[in-house]
Amino acid sequence: MPIFRRFRVVMLAALWTLAGCASAPAVDTGPELSLRPLMGTWYVIAHVPYFTERGHVWAHDDYALLPDGRIAVHYTYRSGFHGPVRSLDAVATVVPGTGNRDWRLRFFRVVPATQRIVEVAPDGSWMLLATPDRELAWIFARTPDMRDSTYQTLLHKLRDHGINSDKIWRIAQTPEQVGQLGFERPNGE
Repeated sequence: MPIFRRFRVVMLAALWTLAGCASAPAVDTGPELSLRPLMGTWYVIAHVPYFTERGHVWAHDDYALLPDGRIAVHYTYRSGFHGPVRSLDAVATVVPGTGNRDWRLRFFRVVPATQRIVEVAPDGSWMLLATPDRELAWIFARTPDMRDSTYQTLLHKLRDHGINSDKIWRIAQTPEQVGQLGFERPNGE
């Protein structure tokens, strides 16, 4: 995808996300999260699809804490298992007073977006994220495989946080998952 078209797509997604953030209901942030345990690779197990992420497979984020306290975000994916590896980089800044749960991201240094860490597993094996308006949400895990019972539990947790989990689709992390019930169809398959 040409850089201008990619930029335009990301810009439109960010503006759409920000429009929802303006009227976001207040959410209890819970206890403060330590940032260091959140760093590393997180596999995108499921999400509410929107046009900039729709149809991706093998999707994962890599978080790295920068010396200035910001977070480097490297999103890697494929449009199909036979397609090339693609990536997108952003830098996140933690919003003060949110217990390290709200991050403002900048794609291409100018396109803003906001994400909220809704809940993290006590053992750090999974993480639930959403936009402040709760229209978009993600289930992340430290491994690319997640047991169905764990996945169902996390869907219930998202509902408890006011997120419509009926809109969530799983993302194929392996070719064997393509076409299975509840998995989003890849763009390139």
